[in-house]
Amino acid sequence: MSFHFSKSARLAISFALLAAGAFALAAAPTCSAQETKEAGAKDAKAEKSARRGRQRRQEEGFTPLLKGDAAADHWKAYGKEGWPEGWKLEKGVLHRHGSGGDLMSKNEYGDFDLRFAWKISPGGNSGVMYRVSEEKEPAYFTGPEYQVLDDAKHKDGQNKVTSSGSLYAMYPPEKDVLKPAGEWNRSRILVQGDHVQHFLNGEKVVDVKLSGDDWDKKLAASKFATWPKFGKNAKGHIVLQDHGDEAWYRNMRIKDLTGKPAAE
Repeated sequence: MSFHFSKSARLAISFALLAAGAFALAAAPTCSAQETKEAGAKDAKAEKSARRGRQRRQEEGFTPLLKGDAAADHWKAYGKEGWPEGWKLEKGVLHRHGSGGDLMSKNEYGDFDLRFAWKISPGGNSGVMYRVSEEKEPAYFTGPEYQVLDDAKHKDGQNKVTSSGSLYAMYPPEKDVLKPAGEWNRSRILVQGDHVQHFLNGEKVVDVKLSGDDWDKKLAASKFATWPKFGKNAKGHIVLQDHGDEAWYRNMRIKDLTGKPAAE
């Protein structure tokens, strides 16, 4: 059986179908501006919570080294007993304010993740040495150094291999992300076996091995060439350098990575 509609009937049917579709769309539920705003706020809150969770996980297993009275349990003067003059700790901020010599961790570390913030005075120089053995010679005779410097006003800042974030006098930083003197920088030293990485303000700036042809070549051409223990210790102390200038450190913490993977 077939049906035949006049042209006017077909038009009427088409209009009816279109009207029904429009009514269905109008009847469909829609999100108000308030509901959209609330959904966006919920998503932002969830992301913030997830970010905090990631940060907590990244900080798990770290030991704070500059926390109140306990700081004296972690540090001593290099080459002598007691706390060195010229260093003071106030409200979690360690300040090298006068002469007194280097500050050395009491514990030794082999594989570790060291994180800290620092700022330097205009034209100032300091440094963080690692795997240092306490000898009659200065700490830099054994420990590689993460350079802490005002690149803009100190002469060492004119040479990349001795600029801030470098593995001092051996490997230059790959990126220039230093903040000016007087502003806080964030740093990280990650050491596993002979693999060393330096980070500055969230960027990896040095990634090297303390062995192999490249290391040996650079070492032979450096001022460290005749120092038999430089960079050779499998473990050692952390040393904050007294270079004669004002320097500040805070939020310093360390994670022993012996037999463990590094945090992110």
